[in-house]
Amino acid sequence: MPASHGNTTLATVGQIFVRLLEMHGLDASVLLRAQGIDPSVTSNPAMRVPTAQWEAVMSRAAALISDPAFGLRAARCWHPSNLGALGHAWLSAATLHAGLELLVRYWKIVGGRWVPKLVGTREDVSFVLNDPYQDDVVAAVATDITLAIVLDMCRLNFGAALRPLRVDLLRPKPSHAEEYPAFYGCAGRFATGRRALVLRRADAERPLPTSNRQLALVHDRVITEELARLDRSDVLARCKATLLEKLPSGELSEDTMAKQLHMSRRTLQRKLTEHDTTYQKLVDDTRHDLALRFMEDPRRSLVDITFELGFSQQSALTRAFRRWTGMSPSDWRQRHPS
Repeated sequence: MPASHGNTTLATVGQIFVRLLEMHGLDASVLLRAQGIDPSVTSNPAMRVPTAQWEAVMSRAAALISDPAFGLRAARCWHPSNLGALGHAWLSAATLHAGLELLVRYWKIVGGRWVPKLVGTREDVSFVLNDPYQDDVVAAVATDITLAIVLDMCRLNFGAALRPLRVDLLRPKPSHAEEYPAFYGCAGRFATGRRALVLRRADAERPLPTSNRQLALVHDRVITEELARLDRSDVLARCKATLLEKLPSGELSEDTMAKQLHMSRRTLQRKLTEHDTTYQKLVDDTRHDLALRFMEDPRRSLVDITFELGFSQQSALTRAFRRWTGMSPSDWRQRHPS
């Protein structure tokens, strides 16, 4: 497996490409082998494939398929397992906005060229893809595949009736352009200067019936640990993974964390500063997030939660919880029955 995640893609993502190619009557195994990809690797969630090889497959497919919008059909070819732990974590997101934030935060696990971001206004939330591709054809195909899958993920959680405000595309208007509004259920704008899926904020913030904070916590642990293993330079991920593991044993000091990460305390402080945070804020934010998830589980007592978050006394949990929410844990549970 190549060491640089930025130039590799999770191997199981390849199953989406295989289904898409076969849907259009192509022999996927022949196309994959022609680019040096063993088709069997797409079943191994522990493997990664150089992104350039998948791009070569997309380029060849675009030359063989007459429909320039064929990438939209990737929405019928994906499964949560293709995206690893990130795909399963998506299913338990509280809102589409929270789910999209999760995708942005942990996209490195999926890999590829994109570095997505969220841009919001009072009326909408945009999932935006940057422009890292040199080949316009590959960029257009990759855009259609990615945005189609992201929208289908949103519809899976929200419901099939979800209609974005619009989709913005860099590519010039192609033939078969009518396929875009037919798929998205909204206006498709071409040559706009960016690639983005735009949702109404009201839809993005609506609580989802599929939400499950306890499952979200489990998946968060898994993907944080996976990201920490994948990218040793990601100090935030490595710190959070260590906190999730060590908090129940007591407060993990900054010196101890630095030793865990095999660096000096000053180096740790400098690296966290580069991310506009401090170690204490990271600990506090992690506890805050865990506390809200634990509190939604009526089986967990306040004593249990105190222990899980690494507080020495329940009074310390109560003080911290008041600071986070403006109310005591007991009052919060009364107002937020499970």
